[in-house]
Amino acid sequence: MKLDKYDHQILDILQREGRISNQELADRIGLSPSPCLRRVKALEEAGIIHSYHAELDTRKLGYKLMALIHISMERHTADQFDQFEAAIRDLPEVQECLLITGQDADYQLKVVVTDMDAYQELLLNRITRIPGVAGVHSSFVLRRVVDHRHVPLGIV
Repeated sequence: MKLDKYDHQILDILQREGRISNQELADRIGLSPSPCLRRVKALEEAGIIHSYHAELDTRKLGYKLMALIHISMERHTADQFDQFEAAIRDLPEVQECLLITGQDADYQLKVVVTDMDAYQELLLNRITRIPGVAGVHSSFVLRRVVDHRHVPLGIV
């Protein structure tokens, strides 16, 4: 799908304000509501927009500890990676799982837990018991410096 300036504007605004009405969105980008809605629907159908969600403050919900966990696997086989990824998807504390290169690890997890006891339970009773996990290295987040998921548009 070839994106034009209106599509970029729509995507930019929706990334920041997912609950904006179609009328307000149309007014802000200078289109009438019908063509604006058609463009949003086309972006959704093309898979460029794949979901809308609320972003929650984890600390206000009691999750006081965030950790980055580097996981190294015993073997680099598709079956072992598939098994690990399936198990990780079932852990609600895992906010993000990335397959990575350039480290002594194969995966990086971002997890949130209520406290150190909850972290210990997650790590020792669930993550390290996933078949194939060979090593684990944890770092704890002291402070978020940049925290957004906004995709820069118009660069590529």
